[in-house]
Amino acid sequence: MKSQSISLTAPRARSADFLALTKPRVNLLVAATALAGYYLGAGAEGRLAALVAAVAGTALVSGGSAALNQIFERDADGRMRRTMRRPLPDGRLQTAEAAPFAAGLIAAGLAVLALGTNLLAAGVALFTAVAYAFVYTPLKRHTPFAIVIGAVPGALPPMIGWAAARGTLDPAGWPLFGIVFLWQIPHFLAIAWMYRDDYERGGFPMLPVVEPDGRSTARQAILYAAALVPMSLAPTVLGLAGTVYFAGALALSLAYLWLTLRFGFARTLGAARWLFVGSILYLPALWILMIANRV
Repeated sequence: MKSQSISLTAPRARSADFLALTKPRVNLLVAATALAGYYLGAGAEGRLAALVAAVAGTALVSGGSAALNQIFERDADGRMRRTMRRPLPDGRLQTAEAAPFAAGLIAAGLAVLALGTNLLAAGVALFTAVAYAFVYTPLKRHTPFAIVIGAVPGALPPMIGWAAARGTLDPAGWPLFGIVFLWQIPHFLAIAWMYRDDYERGGFPMLPVVEPDGRSTARQAILYAAALVPMSLAPTVLGLAGTVYFAGALALSLAYLWLTLRFGFARTLGAARWLFVGSILYLPALWILMIANRV
């Protein structure tokens, strides 16, 4: 019975390890932003098959990109407490297994987008994967500014959905990019503050690592959160969403700014955690409001 149990659980454990390479919790939010982008771009003219292709294709490309990120950072991950148990630094998976898995996911996602939606959506997804894995990931080891560079591919999933719906990247969709871009900076700075000792061990010069007093971290977080307030209102101005969304977005964005200000002045672990939790709740709530009150 014991050997039979081992034979049954080992494949499950390996499957879980491959799934972990895709960063499923992050990928869920990526898929949600692609869904929002498609729905807002297509409206009543959307097709279920194209929506599924947009979301699935984006999720596959995102998962493959996350796996590449873990391949490139496996040594640094092994030095950080919060990542040392990931499959690659822990030795449960090897690079020779992870690399074809990552490439296969990206290739499959691009094929789904190209065949199920259009070539523009596939092109935006390809740019996102390349920018994330081959520009942002290596830059993280060299400059705190990498977080801003990384926010570009991080903000493109709604534009993949938009391109899948409309076949264009017309100006009406770019506030979706702007919202996610600006949202990311306080979110990631909160994470960097909470785990600054870990990032230092991993060799990542995050802003809280290179400037331990936190003043620059606070300024940057507040600046981007303040810019998010008017950006979050742009969908109503451009006719994507109605007045209910406008009021809700204003309330949510001011609350996010307040959490950021609280963190900026206190610069404590507790304030950073509150900002992190608030950031996790902010974006899904904003998408739900926007979809529910679409014009």
